[in-house]
Amino acid sequence: MPTLKELEIGVFFWAEPDALATVRTLRSLGVQSGQLGVDGSANLDARAWRAALQAEDFHLWTVFAAYDGESYADIPTVERTVGFVPEATRAAREVRTRQVIDFAAALGVKSFGCHVGCIPSSKSHPIYQPVLQLVRRVADYAASYGMTFCLETGQEPAEELLSFFEDAARPNLRINFDPANMILYGSGEPIAAFRLLRKHVVSVHGKDGDWPDPAKPGALGTEKPLGTGSVNIPKFMSTLKETGYTGPVCVETGVHGEQQRWTALKQAVELLNSLR
Repeated sequence: MPTLKELEIGVFFWAEPDALATVRTLRSLGVQSGQLGVDGSANLDARAWRAALQAEDFHLWTVFAAYDGESYADIPTVERTVGFVPEATRAAREVRTRQVIDFAAALGVKSFGCHVGCIPSSKSHPIYQPVLQLVRRVADYAASYGMTFCLETGQEPAEELLSFFEDAARPNLRINFDPANMILYGSGEPIAAFRLLRKHVVSVHGKDGDWPDPAKPGALGTEKPLGTGSVNIPKFMSTLKETGYTGPVCVETGVHGEQQRWTALKQAVELLNSLR
């Protein structure tokens, strides 16, 4: 296992068919750790991934699940399709979630994460209790492996997420804090949100973005190259240190195009390393 530092800079990446080639490319960025995303159709070949991680001495902080049928086209579409909220896909996604947790455990990873969807602001909403109960079941299943279950931030204000945590009452329920998502969904100023949620945060995404256009109701904000958006990355990194956060900061980018994506990741890694 590599020697990991405080505020270790890593990369969020998606499972590709060739595990070894993927990890070698990550290593070429100068990182030794990251978070692995698996979509709904990804082959969960733990043997191949374990061999690749060991061969390249690469550490995985988290395995994230995405699900078939999800779309991030705009906020109403996210509300209808993402995570545990849609009733029609909830049972199948619970099965897939357990499979991904099994996969993560086989790799020796200690944290599972996903977007659970847009949690209703009203606790009397008919979706609230089913989502809450499923989150509890997933947290309990992760706990059976000694794993945390990380919810990704952004789709609700920090105050509402904190209240949801209190209702869930699961000690292994944690947060992967994404500052850009707070902005992209118009959910609140990210540095203030981080301070409020700090005690639950075990991992952080290095991502940037601008606020939604108020003239376009329902539109998401725009992701920006790290350091050029509205997060204020230098201040955010200073806040991590000021509050005693020492966990990983993993770059995530939605840039399209293979070469463009790797270039964006490399530039973001260099920026974050300069701010550590």
